[in-house]
Amino acid sequence: MILCIRFRLGAEREALLPELARLAEDVSPVVQAVPPDTLLVDVRGALRYFGQDAERLASVLRVRALAHTGTACAIGVAANPLLARMAARQAESGTTLLVPDTPEAVAGFLHPRPVVALPGVGPGTARTLCAYGLDTVGRLAAAPLGTLQRLTTARTGRELYEKARGIDRTPVVRNAAAQSLAAERVFGRDELDRGTQRRALLSLTTELGLRMRGTDQVTRGLALTVRYADRSTTTRSRTLPEPTAHTAALTSAAYALHDALALQRARVRAVALRAEGLAPAGRAAHQLTFDPTDDKLRRLEAAADRARARFGPGAVLPGTLAA
Repeated sequence: MILCIRFRLGAEREALLPELARLAEDVSPVVQAVPPDTLLVDVRGALRYFGQDAERLASVLRVRALAHTGTACAIGVAANPLLARMAARQAESGTTLLVPDTPEAVAGFLHPRPVVALPGVGPGTARTLCAYGLDTVGRLAAAPLGTLQRLTTARTGRELYEKARGIDRTPVVRNAAAQSLAAERVFGRDELDRGTQRRALLSLTTELGLRMRGTDQVTRGLALTVRYADRSTTTRSRTLPEPTAHTAALTSAAYALHDALALQRARVRAVALRAEGLAPAGRAAHQLTFDPTDDKLRRLEAAADRARARFGPGAVLPGTLAA
């Protein structure tokens, strides 16, 4: 059985994830950290070792996390990571949601849910499926494989076919919590305006760039998570051409991720940006350029950082955000 543990970590507390992973390793050595706030724990060996069921082990981990770090969590328990993730998303904070490992229980859990509830199904794919009446996981599961492949692609159709049946062959891979930084912007109402969303992204890249430069770190990649009005999410990531903490480069990558989602009229509740694979800035190579604009931007950025260090983070802002 697999436990998916989703902690209530804000951007300022995500540094707790490695400590929470170590607590989970006291129960099972097979722990995979999924930044910024999730752990996957394979407890199949622990069930035999402790002579307890998965729900009892989940309760132990919840109490330990609360006692050691004051962090609440929701836990999903299922036979594979796909189902465990979906169960954790449905579980209330402080509770455990179990999906029994039987075909009937899996179908009962999956089939009533909208197709966007399946991990990896974004608004674009959902619109395509819904246009053909495949608006629930149950209807998706009843569709022939060939039909799904014709509606999407061969690979996507196969993935949808298996996910709708609760099939996930992805193993839980033991790792250390990847070092990352994250920030989030929650809109006061469901936001449809693309310009407003991009201003939020600019504020995120400005914040992350400042935080990384303040600790002499650079990032190798960015991950954008968009949360919609129905609480579903879409996450896309991109590896940067070179490790950087330069706000202009981060903003360009964030805008490209946002454009690739083709949100159009999607009702967006929040956007979050995560800088992944952090490394010391001194070890990162920088591609030299003859472009004087890039050099000028970096010198202006350094001057702005000095002003922020002296007068506060809001002392210097991009014109778009100051308006």
